Amino acid sequence: MGAEGRTSAPTTRTVQTKNPINRAPHSKPPFTISDIRKAIPPHCFKKSLLRSFSYLVHDLTLVFLFYYIATTYFHLLPSPYNYLAWPIYWILQGCVFLGVWVIAHECGHHAFSDYQWMDDTVGFILHSALMVPYFSWKYSHRRHHSNIGSIEHDEVFVPKPKSEIEWYYKYLNNSPGRVITLAITLVLGWPLYLAINASGRQYDRFASHYDPYSPIYNACERLQIYISDVGVIVTIYVLYHSALAKGLAWLICIYVLPLLILNGIIVFITYLHHTHTSLPHYDSSEWDWLRGALATVDRDYGVLNKVFHNITDTHVAHHLFSTMPHYHAVEATEAMKPILGEYYQFDGTPVYKAMWREAKECLYVERGEEIKGVFWYKNKL
Repeated sequence: MGAEGRTSAPTTRTVQTKNPINRAPHSKPPFTISDIRKAIPPHCFKKSLLRSFSYLVHDLTLVFLFYYIATTYFHLLPSPYNYLAWPIYWILQGCVFLGVWVIAHECGHHAFSDYQWMDDTVGFILHSALMVPYFSWKYSHRRHHSNIGSIEHDEVFVPKPKSEIEWYYKYLNNSPGRVITLAITLVLGWPLYLAINASGRQYDRFASHYDPYSPIYNACERLQIYISDVGVIVTIYVLYHSALAKGLAWLICIYVLPLLILNGIIVFITYLHHTHTSLPHYDSSEWDWLRGALATVDRDYGVLNKVFHNITDTHVAHHLFSTMPHYHAVEATEAMKPILGEYYQFDGTPVYKAMWREAKECLYVERGEEIKGVFWYKNKL
């Protein structure tokens, strides 16, 4: 197992230099999830409460450091430097917020520690502070992992067939239209997904992450949906009183705008993980969990890979082993590449170029010509 991890460098070069537009394999893989697990060093599956908390402390230290610098020194800067400093703060704080969000996401997967109560407590506090209903999203996200790649049952960024594309898409299928669409998606996509299930799975009635009786959830989960709502309400209450004490402008600059940056990054990353011309989608006649889990792509965000706890460049491993701590995911990814071979998808295209390309090329899905239960992205309206 250790040798496989050490000899993975040639495979990495082969995978990363292939044409990222070529279609990924969509037939039944010649390996099993057990084969993949055996290739990964056993320690990669072990969680350390101390190590997990060290990453959280690191992120929260940065959050408070940026807050301290902004509130203590920005007003001392001469114009126009004081105005230039704020956007830098919003971007940096939004990126660190994403790191905190990822740790809470790990809690939802029971990847933070060996204690479920600890994971849920930490995750609930962190996600509530970031306006995310923790248990509500934990359950819908778990179903995303259980049904990834299924055009019928996946929970997020579910591609539509051409017949279901809204009439106005043909007017947005141009450069100005894509700019408008991307801007709206990045700013409003995450809160609209939580509120009205925008871009999510189609249910037979209204679905919302804030509704305990939403079709997303079963009766056993309703109490925790209420608890999630309470967590968000408490955060709103604290923010309201902060605005009364410090002023609305202070709240917007210190918290709201970094939160909008966070929300945009969440959508940006999730979209690029699951939207690519090379990725297949399946209906019930072809879908199985392993092929669905492999229908995602790793991306390279440079230094931000570390800031985002490698959720960006180890997403394939995350979908195969969601309870694996993030600090082992890079090693696990390298170890499993020789087993996955061409089934491992990586696209090193600069992400800003990739976002534009995917928005242009991935408008809807159509059945493949060879296998009718396999769907591919198309863009001809």
